[in-house]
Amino acid sequence: MERIEKKSNGLNAVSLFSGIGGIDLGFINAGFNIVWANDFDKDAVKTYKANIDDNIVLGDINNHLSEIPSHDILLAGFPCQPFSMMGSQKGFEDERGTLFFTIETILREHKPKVIVLENVRNILTHNKGKTFEKMKSILENDLNYTIHAKVLNTRDYGLPQTRRRVFIVGFLNEEFGEVAREFQYPEPFHLEKTTFDLLDKEVDKKYFLSRKILPTILSHGSGNYRSKSEINLPIAKPLTATMHKMHRANQDNYFEDFKNREKFEDTELKRISDVRRLTPNECRKIQGFPSDWKYVVSDTQLYRQFGNAVTVDVAYFLAQSINQFIHEVANLK
Repeated sequence: MERIEKKSNGLNAVSLFSGIGGIDLGFINAGFNIVWANDFDKDAVKTYKANIDDNIVLGDINNHLSEIPSHDILLAGFPCQPFSMMGSQKGFEDERGTLFFTIETILREHKPKVIVLENVRNILTHNKGKTFEKMKSILENDLNYTIHAKVLNTRDYGLPQTRRRVFIVGFLNEEFGEVAREFQYPEPFHLEKTTFDLLDKEVDKKYFLSRKILPTILSHGSGNYRSKSEINLPIAKPLTATMHKMHRANQDNYFEDFKNREKFEDTELKRISDVRRLTPNECRKIQGFPSDWKYVVSDTQLYRQFGNAVTVDVAYFLAQSINQFIHEVANLK
């Protein structure tokens, strides 16, 4: 989505594990003020500074806790690998999983009115549901928040990508009381775009697959692991942080592009096919980042960044729902 010049709603937000700012940009578009952000990845911070704000701090959040300013809302898309189907699913046994307890420390110190936590949907069922129940118990019983959790899919909010993520929203009972239970997530709406609407008109030769690698990319797997490979999907598979490695078409997105292919000649070293991967610019569009987005890192980093990002449109519609709830339902000043 394009940037929205919106009057401030008067609510200040702190963003943790910000990445390139997918959640942040959605909330900024809805009128929230991001007063402080943090990420440990230097390339993500470089991109954030070039496109959102200089107020992001590079480094391990545990080394910057004393720098966090007071805030009304805490945003945290905390690392998902400990709970992801793509990862080892070690949960709280994984060093990154313990970052939830860093969030707990910050909440105890600052007591923001609202919290928004984002993660892979598998966190709800990890360890037979015990991981989420532990998190929810800490947030509700120890920190006194009313907690909501729902899986939101990017395709339900205007962009052609099947990307399901859980968004945990909490309201401080001291501020909201019983009305906190009345919060409603944004309603899904009919998808009017396909991936074909977002494909670039001009595409460089480097994004096309060689004829040599094409059979491997299109194969349905090998050995005991088989999964159907599909290309030309009108709704993209979830973009991944590792798509720069070019997995099989049962995981990554590929398209036939005859028009651009006609522009290139084969060489003796590389005979190229009619099939190509997504460009970083197409990944930007599928994830909802604006057209004025500045590319200040390599293609590899761009793939990682867009694959890791929260879809801007989903964050925006969620922020709008929180905004409406705070000012119209709870009548919080």
